[in-house]
Amino acid sequence: MTSKKLVNSVAGCADDALAGLVACNPNLQLLQGHRVALRSDLDSLKGRVALLSGGGSGHEPAHAGFIGKGMLTGVIAGAVFASPAVGSILAAIRAVAQAGTAGTLLIVKNYTGDRLNFGLAREQAQAEGIPVEMVVIGDDCAFTEVKKAGRRGLCGVVLIHKIAGALAEAGVPLKEIKDRVNVAAKAMGTLGLSLSSCSVPGSRPNFELAADEVELGLGIHGEAGVRRMKMATADEIVRLMLDHMTNASNVSHVSVQAGSSVVLVVNNLGGLSVLELGIMADAAVRTLESRGVKVARALVGTFMSALEMPGLSLTLLLVDESRLKLIDAETTASAWPNMPKVSVTGRKRTRPAPSHPAEAPDITVEGLSPRRMVLVLERVCATLLDMEEQLNTLDRVSGDGDCGTTHSRAAQAIQEWLRECPPPAHPAKLLSQLSLLLLDKMGGSSGALYGLFLTAAAQPLKASTGLPAWSAAMDAGLEAMRKYGKAAPGDRTMLDSLWAAGQELQALRNPQANLFHILTKAVESAEAAAQATKNMTAGAGRASYISSMKLDQPDPGAVATAAILRSILQALQNLESE
Repeated sequence: MTSKKLVNSVAGCADDALAGLVACNPNLQLLQGHRVALRSDLDSLKGRVALLSGGGSGHEPAHAGFIGKGMLTGVIAGAVFASPAVGSILAAIRAVAQAGTAGTLLIVKNYTGDRLNFGLAREQAQAEGIPVEMVVIGDDCAFTEVKKAGRRGLCGVVLIHKIAGALAEAGVPLKEIKDRVNVAAKAMGTLGLSLSSCSVPGSRPNFELAADEVELGLGIHGEAGVRRMKMATADEIVRLMLDHMTNASNVSHVSVQAGSSVVLVVNNLGGLSVLELGIMADAAVRTLESRGVKVARALVGTFMSALEMPGLSLTLLLVDESRLKLIDAETTASAWPNMPKVSVTGRKRTRPAPSHPAEAPDITVEGLSPRRMVLVLERVCATLLDMEEQLNTLDRVSGDGDCGTTHSRAAQAIQEWLRECPPPAHPAKLLSQLSLLLLDKMGGSSGALYGLFLTAAAQPLKASTGLPAWSAAMDAGLEAMRKYGKAAPGDRTMLDSLWAAGQELQALRNPQANLFHILTKAVESAEAAAQATKNMTAGAGRASYISSMKLDQPDPGAVATAAILRSILQALQNLESE
């Protein structure tokens, strides 16, 4: 089956995409009758060299996203993954020549169709007396043997657009721009990697990969790479890519070594998540710096895609101060990142975290000791660890299936904390520290809600630790959860079981209160409320987006909080019987 695409028609998708870019960018204009985009201020370029590039569509934002002052003058687009028409290339050359530019440089990626079509248009333009030069950029580092066709043109061509654009903006003549661009292209290399293929509108994917495979060294048209390898960690993949790119025995390597200064481009091939792209960028910077390479600039984003391909390419360009100034020169091109003009390597990336406020001195609390606190918390942790799969199963009905995992992560964090140091005996300090721990380690909305509850509950216990203060602590915690979580009793959340327990704990305000009798009733009420949530319509949280017809199980958060209260009661009863 062909993949789904949001297009009006397969035949018109390239025209529609270019028209959409021009419609949203006042700095661009379409050349009538052609799939060509040009700078709107073309007439202001009189006396300066014009830069034209292009190629197949499907590589957005390349190439039209790099039209602007300080970069390209115009772009000629072909159909998806197809070379532009010779007539359109020639029309673009004529248009910039008529604007009075001082010659035109064609920047072409090294693919047979692009070389032929741009080359033929150049020959015809020269025959008309228009000064036109052409550079063919091949920056692919994939192949270890000499290929007659040469190295493929990949994302590195975007850096060539930038260098040539800065030179043209400075008034440098055509031949000098061509010469300097060719020198820069020899100091650059790119390597791609993909998790799966892409598909041209109206077609099937070009190749398939197993679930545990990745493709190394592929091109930007979905063509297969030079090697398939097993899936690995981000660090391992980046290390392998950089090893391949810089290996001197590889005829297409880039000569980066200790002491080199480079511009790094981490390019999304179209379908990689921004999260993964950041992980790979971090791995690339760390790996290069560990080898003594200075990362002068790092560009991370989507520069030259291959439709929706989930993968990336790494580009390295060797730079000195002169070349770096060209990379830093101003441009109005919409797809060029507005990055700081400072080196990535050699700057501080962290700052000290603020110290915690000074804590109030401990006070003696009758019946509480670090040993007793540890036993209670250990009982709670054991319960949550045992319930991990049960809670995950319940959460798959109404959420993303990780409620048990989240609570298990909290239990493990508490266990590690208990191993490192005894907990404070004062309840207010204990709840405050647990709050910080869960906010940091538990994660998700559950971590935030527990953190809010414990932070608020700690406040009444600062002044008193008597039974009435525990009731006030419960009320304060519940109010914080209602205020920030926007849930109410009956909304099918963890608040339902806690609220039911809180109503029973009101009896602690009675001077004649029987602690264990009241706690037992509170736990039983919490458990009953948790079971009752299976008959409720979710009014808050992720489950509120799911049809109530599908919610035939109790809320996992309510079940978890009821279990926590049961564990606390059982631990206290065991301590009482000692």
